Amino acid sequence: MNKNSINYLVGKNAKLNKILSPFSQIIVFFLDDLSKTLKIINKKKHSDIEALSFFCRKNNIEKLKNNHFDSKVIRFGLGNLFHITPSNMPTNFAYSLIFGLLGGNSNIIKVPSNDFQEMKIICKSINVVLKKKKFIQLRDMIMIVKYTQNDELTKNFSQICDGRLIWGGDETVKNLKKFSTKVKNIDIPFSDRYSICLINSEKFLKLNKFNSNILISKFYNDTYEADQNACSSPHLILWSGKTILKAKKKFWSLLNNLVVKKYNPPLISSVDNYSKFVEDTLSKKNISSFSKYNKSLYVISLKKINKENFISKTKWGYFYELHMNNLTDLKYITNRSLQTITYFGFSKNFLKSFFSKNNFNGIDRVVPIGQALNINLIWDGYDIIKTLSREIDIR
Repeated sequence: MNKNSINYLVGKNAKLNKILSPFSQIIVFFLDDLSKTLKIINKKKHSDIEALSFFCRKNNIEKLKNNHFDSKVIRFGLGNLFHITPSNMPTNFAYSLIFGLLGGNSNIIKVPSNDFQEMKIICKSINVVLKKKKFIQLRDMIMIVKYTQNDELTKNFSQICDGRLIWGGDETVKNLKKFSTKVKNIDIPFSDRYSICLINSEKFLKLNKFNSNILISKFYNDTYEADQNACSSPHLILWSGKTILKAKKKFWSLLNNLVVKKYNPPLISSVDNYSKFVEDTLSKKNISSFSKYNKSLYVISLKKINKENFISKTKWGYFYELHMNNLTDLKYITNRSLQTITYFGFSKNFLKSFFSKNNFNGIDRVVPIGQALNINLIWDGYDIIKTLSREIDIR
C-alpha cells in the first residue's frame, strides 16, 4: 500500500482489529467529550456541526441505547469497517463513524476530496479528544483518510475489513462491489434515494400565522439546509384535501419570503436551476404549470401521478408538486429508491394504520416535516447496531 498517496486526517498509526460490545461505556464517554469539543472549536457556528454535537451528547446516546440495544444479549462488533462516504454532505462521514463505534467496531473512514471546513473542524475535534489518556484504547479504532481515486488502496482496505458502509450513488456502490472482500464481509449500501413530502391542505390552512411560519421554517431545514442534497430531503410535494390551490399559494409564498431572507447558495445553483427549468418547460411532459418565485425556488406542478414524476433528483430549491386524490395513490410512485416521507396534517396513529395495511414496495422512513435530516439508528431500512454487530447465541 502506497502510504504516500494517503492523507491521514485521524489515526495514522491506528492498528485496527479491536472490537467492543455495542454502546460500550468508553464510546459513550468519547462521544460526549466530542460533543463538548465540537462546541468549542465550531466558532463559526456551522449548523450541521451543531446538530452533530447535539447528537453526540451522552443523554442522546443513552436514549438510543435504551431504544436499540438489549443488554441481555451478548453482542460484539464485526471487526474492521471500511466507510466510503459521500461528497455532497460535509458531516456524513462523522455519523458513519458513530454508527461503527456504537456497533463496537474499528473504523477506516474514507472522506471525500472536497475541502469542507466542517470536515476539518470535526477531525480536529476527534484528534483533540483522542489525545486524552482515558481514550488511549480508541486510538486504534479510528482511522480517517483522504485520497483521490486509487483502486489499489480501496482494494487493500476492502480486503482487511469485515464490513463496508458505502455511501453514494448507484454507480459508486456497483464500483465498490468489484473489489474482493472477506467471505463473511457485510456490505451496507446507502445508494441513490429520493424522498417526498405529504401535506394535508386543510390542516395547513387552519394554522395561524405563527405556526404557519414555524412549519415553513421546518420545511426549509429539511431542504435548503442541505441544498436538497440529502437523500431524505423532499423533491416531490404531494398535496391532499379539498383546499389545495389556496394552501399551495400560501405555502410557496411563505417559503419564498424565508428563502429570500436566509438562503445564499453558490452561483452555479442559479445556472443549474434555470437549465432544469428550461428543460422541463420545453418538454411539458406531464406538466400542468410552473412557477419561478426566485432563483432558488422553482415549483413545477405535475398533471398526474406516475413513476416518471421524479426522473432525477433536484437541488437548490427546485420542487415538483402534485395533487393526490387518495393516499393509496402512493403505490404508483413507491419503489425501493423511496427513502423518506415527511408529512404534515396526519396523525402518527393514522399513518401507522395506513402503512401497515398497504404493502408498498419502498418507503423506509415516515417522519414529521422538520425531521428529514435527523439521523437515527434505523436508517435506509437497516437496524444499524444489529447489522454492524454479531450475536453470540448461548443456550
